Amino acid sequence: MTKLKNDTLLRALLRQPTEYTPVWLMRQAGRYLAEYNQTRARAGSFLALCKNPDFATEVTMQPLARFPLDAAILFSDILTIPDAMGLGLYFSEGEGPKFERPLREEWEIRSLTVPDPAIHLRYVMDAVSQIRKTLDNRIPLIGFSGSPFTLACYMVEGCGGTDFRQIKTMLYQRPDLLHHILNINAQAVTAYLNAQIESGAQAVMIFDTWGGALSHAAYQEFSLRYMSQILAGIKREQGGVRIPSIVFTKGGGLWLESIADSGCDAVGLDWTVDIGEARRRIGHKVALQGNLDPAVLFSTPEIITAEVEKILAAYGDGPGHVFNLGHGISQFTPPESALTLVEAVHSVSQKYHRH
Repeated sequence: MTKLKNDTLLRALLRQPTEYTPVWLMRQAGRYLAEYNQTRARAGSFLALCKNPDFATEVTMQPLARFPLDAAILFSDILTIPDAMGLGLYFSEGEGPKFERPLREEWEIRSLTVPDPAIHLRYVMDAVSQIRKTLDNRIPLIGFSGSPFTLACYMVEGCGGTDFRQIKTMLYQRPDLLHHILNINAQAVTAYLNAQIESGAQAVMIFDTWGGALSHAAYQEFSLRYMSQILAGIKREQGGVRIPSIVFTKGGGLWLESIADSGCDAVGLDWTVDIGEARRRIGHKVALQGNLDPAVLFSTPEIITAEVEKILAAYGDGPGHVFNLGHGISQFTPPESALTLVEAVHSVSQKYHRH
């Protein structure tokens, strides 16, 4: 394995010393970039963009041409797994993802099987390999998956942005069925992330977008338990190099201690959490990733820089911080605001890393 020219992100995730705080952005390849929209138009649809390794590589690289980011993240979608399970993923214009065959009947749930990533998700593995080759060891590549519970929300509700009525009814009335879905999902995610690691992903992240919709007890039983199962089953190293893992539960600020105990190397924070407080609670166990409110990027360069400074100061001296947004970058973000953010993190953070 050739050594990375910039391994700052990987060192930060493992709480090793770095010269500055590394930064990447959730959804850094996306609709706020004109070149992304042009590639998507050429692909014909969002799914066609995801399923073509050439296009996926192209859009993964686009933000890296504009901003001095410390990591690339695979361009894909969290719903590739349920799509590979045959639920019929499609995207309505302006409405987000939907499934033709959401899981409502017991027989459908009982007949769910774990897709073989080498066969049913080959296009993702091909994209990972191609992106790694194109990156030429400049910066690390992050692979990812949705969490079992977040995937189950889409699989049962049939779409996103719901009131969770279907899945929560199942959770309380037929927990056995939901546990069955979650166990299959956990096996699928474990196989999927391991295949990404084997194809070249150098860190992996689990996105638990809807975990924060659960009650305290339900979060532990129906979300965190299955993420811990995945973390116990994924490869910790490849070619003698450690593969760090990140868990991000949006709305999970109340459960940071249990998330830190899940077996991950880093905990992602949304913007509702004070990062200094999070560091006092769990920062000796894991690295922290986050957590600027993406809406800050609609303001002036001076305000963006000031808000970046607040988060860096709240985290304080020493390693273990990966700067990021508290959720995905908005499609309405001016690209120059993202550049201001990245440059501010790199310059301001250096004073917190003097050994």
